[in-house]
Amino acid sequence: MNTPVTRLDQRYSEPTAVATSWDETRQALETAELFWISTVRADGRPHVTPVVAAWCDDAVWFSTGAEEQKYLNLTANPQVVLTTGCNGWEGGLDVVVEGEARHVTDQAALERAAKAFASKWRGAWQWGVRDGHFVDKDSGEGGAEVFAVTPARVFAHSKGQPFGATTHRF
Repeated sequence: MNTPVTRLDQRYSEPTAVATSWDETRQALETAELFWISTVRADGRPHVTPVVAAWCDDAVWFSTGAEEQKYLNLTANPQVVLTTGCNGWEGGLDVVVEGEARHVTDQAALERAAKAFASKWRGAWQWGVRDGHFVDKDSGEGGAEVFAVTPARVFAHSKGQPFGATTHRF
C-alpha cells in the first residue's frame, strides 16, 4: 500500500486540531472489533449491517454467506463504505473507509486472512480455508465468501478537545 496523502480539513476541525496520522488511523482499523458496512441494493436503496473484520495485507477483510443481502449487493456493485469507532462525543476516533470490496478466493491470501482473524480475536474466530472459502476450522463445514477492501480514501474524525477531521487519500 502506498503512503497516503494526509490532510486536515479545516472546515470541520477546531483551530488547534492537527491531522490524525496514518499510523494512528491504521491502528484503529487493526484493533476495531466491529465495523458497519454500507452497500447498495439493486434498486438503489442502501443496506447497512455490522461485520466482524480483520486488517490484513493493507485491507479490511470480512466474510459473508452467499445468501446474505450484502453478498448479493456486492456482486452487483462492489463499492462500499466501512465505518468504525464509538458513539461517544467527548473522545475517541471514528474512521470511515471508502473502497471496493474485492471477492478473494486465492488460497494463500485466505490463509493469511484466517491467521489475522485468529490472532486478532485470540482464537475466537477460527477459520479454515477450502476451495476459495472460509470454512469452520474444526469441522471443515460451511463456505463463507471472503472480501477485502483496500482503502481508496479514509476519513479519521478525532473527537474531544480538539475536534479534527482528517482525510487520507491513496
